[in-house]
Amino acid sequence: MQTTSSADLSYLRQLVFGFSQNVLDPAHDYLFESRLSRLLRAHGMASLHQLVRHLRTRTDAALERAVAEAMITRETSFFRDGRPFDLLRAELLPRLIERRLQTRTLRFWSAACSTGQEAYSLAILVREHLRALNHWDIRIEGTDLCASAVERARAGRYHRIEISRGLPAGYAPRYFDPLGDDWVVKPAVRSLCTFRQANLCTAPLPFGEPFDVIFLRNVMLYFARTTRLTLLAHVHRLLAPDGYLFLGSSEQAAGSVLWNPVLAGGTCYFKPKKLS
Repeated sequence: MQTTSSADLSYLRQLVFGFSQNVLDPAHDYLFESRLSRLLRAHGMASLHQLVRHLRTRTDAALERAVAEAMITRETSFFRDGRPFDLLRAELLPRLIERRLQTRTLRFWSAACSTGQEAYSLAILVREHLRALNHWDIRIEGTDLCASAVERARAGRYHRIEISRGLPAGYAPRYFDPLGDDWVVKPAVRSLCTFRQANLCTAPLPFGEPFDVIFLRNVMLYFARTTRLTLLAHVHRLLAPDGYLFLGSSEQAAGSVLWNPVLAGGTCYFKPKKLS
């Protein structure tokens, strides 16, 4: 088996960046072996070098996409870092509801939604704590770069181990139907959510109406500064003037003049500044 060269690894890092704008640290090059092993076997290849040689010598857009998608980190769980959800339930959503009494609409966006747990967590929050909204038009959009992740999100089917990660006790039988070792999201929750494939770094993003709440969490960690600033500018245009943006716990809108950070409930959210 031929050894993977530094040139091969550099080629793969650039391929991933070109597809997703994810900046991969060379210190983590070892992840290529583990994350691409299944793909190599599926294509009858024995090494990363063979994969790179194939991609260098012929056009194979499907394989390039598969490589990039395999290298994107997809850590997610229900009600991940519960503080934003607690703050929404206790303080922010009641304010929004008061301000939306005439239109009776609420729109949420789970950006980089992975396999859907975040979007369904928002739907469960609405169903669990805001029953007065039963006759409102509530839409939760979930987008992700990876087609297979979007398909899993649409299916709304999760293994019992995934259900146990973050879902409060008693919520599984209330909002999911058992199916063998899996649980499937009930129709009342699923009907609130729409999932589609979208690249956050490609404008324009596929939305017209503004959102009231945007979750853009734990994705900008992997972007270059210029990419982050461009994305935050796009998000600013998609958020209602009185809406709320949540980033990951270790992320900030640093360098952007478009956002006011607010500390509350042990977490931080961002309000859009008005443009002059």
